[in-house]
Amino acid sequence: MRRRHTLGSLLLAPLLTACFASQGGDPGGDAGGGSRLRVALAFPPAESLSPYGDDATLLSRLGVTEGLTALDANGAATPALAASWRRENDRTWLFTVREATFQDGSEVTPAAVAAALTHAGEARPAPAALTGVTLTAKAAGDAVRITTRTPDPVLPLRLSSPSLAVFAAKAYGADGRVDPVGTASGPFELTRVTGSASATLDRFDDYWGGRAHAPGVDARFIADGTARANALRTGQVDIAEAIPVAQAATLDEATLRETATTRTTGLQLNTASGPFKDPGLRAAAREAVDTSAVVQGVFEGYADPGDGLYGPAVTWAEGKRTRPTGRAAAADPHGTSVTLATYDNRPELPEVAQVLQQQLQKAGFEVTLVVRAYARLESDVLAGKFDAFLGARNSLVDTGDPVGVLAGDYTCDGSYNLARLCDRTVDRVVAEAGAVAGTGERQDAALRAEAAVLGTDAVIPLAHQRIITGVATDVRGVLLDPYERTLLGPGTRR
Repeated sequence: MRRRHTLGSLLLAPLLTACFASQGGDPGGDAGGGSRLRVALAFPPAESLSPYGDDATLLSRLGVTEGLTALDANGAATPALAASWRRENDRTWLFTVREATFQDGSEVTPAAVAAALTHAGEARPAPAALTGVTLTAKAAGDAVRITTRTPDPVLPLRLSSPSLAVFAAKAYGADGRVDPVGTASGPFELTRVTGSASATLDRFDDYWGGRAHAPGVDARFIADGTARANALRTGQVDIAEAIPVAQAATLDEATLRETATTRTTGLQLNTASGPFKDPGLRAAAREAVDTSAVVQGVFEGYADPGDGLYGPAVTWAEGKRTRPTGRAAAADPHGTSVTLATYDNRPELPEVAQVLQQQLQKAGFEVTLVVRAYARLESDVLAGKFDAFLGARNSLVDTGDPVGVLAGDYTCDGSYNLARLCDRTVDRVVAEAGAVAGTGERQDAALRAEAAVLGTDAVIPLAHQRIITGVATDVRGVLLDPYERTLLGPGTRR
């Protein structure tokens, strides 16, 4: 039987990890020795490693990219390529750019940073971190001045998003594409990508934060969770992310790292077309779901019951949630046929989908399951080709701002609106929350906006996952954080 952890110990775990978001400082002298790191990642590139979509997190987890800021263990903005910053007025911030070098040998300058942010602002679809935000960036001496169309009190948090990473000028093509190979600024340089199978990285010796211990990284994209666990067990890899709960018991307990995260497994209902356009049928689906069967039966205790859109790692939300209001009365499904889609990169999800299928059918729905790899599913979900989508979403991965994820996922103009929700009340309450500056006040406003979203039954939170990472016993310095943005840094070694 595996050792049980209290929630308190889980929440403290990220705080005890050595500065996961800050990669500054000498990681350990010359760092000339060491062995290459072998890593198994759960998600292959879905967008040719474009930094403007989900692939941005792949790049940040591998230590390839950086933005002006990063997030510390408490979710506050901390320096990265920006050494410091200050707010000049309601709409303008000045970020002082540190002395650093891109992996192609060119200098990280305020002009290069401004150009990178301009490219991100012009990308289509826009990065989720820029949902509802229009910014202008211009070089100003040793700094970059960033002006937003409307006041943005959390701009330093927003700029920590992996999708707003800064690249050298040669990375940006005339067609709008960004080539991250050899053009970023992190401790590891991407040198080769073999389709969706693997990637090779070498140590970037001129990294501003000090030379990495490991001379390089050999990354493999292994969508099958059992195969990832087997690769760790047999010594083929040193680090394997997202170990399935079913495989945890088969691994040496000393190799398992459990981290509370802000990741929520939820059922997104297509509110724009199909059966779940009817609020009564959405309410019926919500009432049919028993989250305890998911938490205990599928996640085997490696999760907490779904309580809103933010996970237990967001400690400020505990005991402060606003009860959803205005929910429709549940309608009788009368055998309504629905299609439920999910992906198998996270092996628990197909199991959860089967549990949901049984629960919904018991309530009177007829349910057809569709299971694919995530890369072959996302575009169809965004296009509304399914009635329901089961996914796992880290609510703070895009901006670190609790309002930002609501704007991106549940407003009319949201770029990652899987539920295709367009509700005037939700848009208004989210916009009001986005205008609040004070930290505590903004968190309270975010919870009011969360309640408005949940009141539409566009999403049914099921469970807040604890991520299990497999780490060989001779590996040190793995960066595990509740936002799942980091994995490898200068101090990661074996």
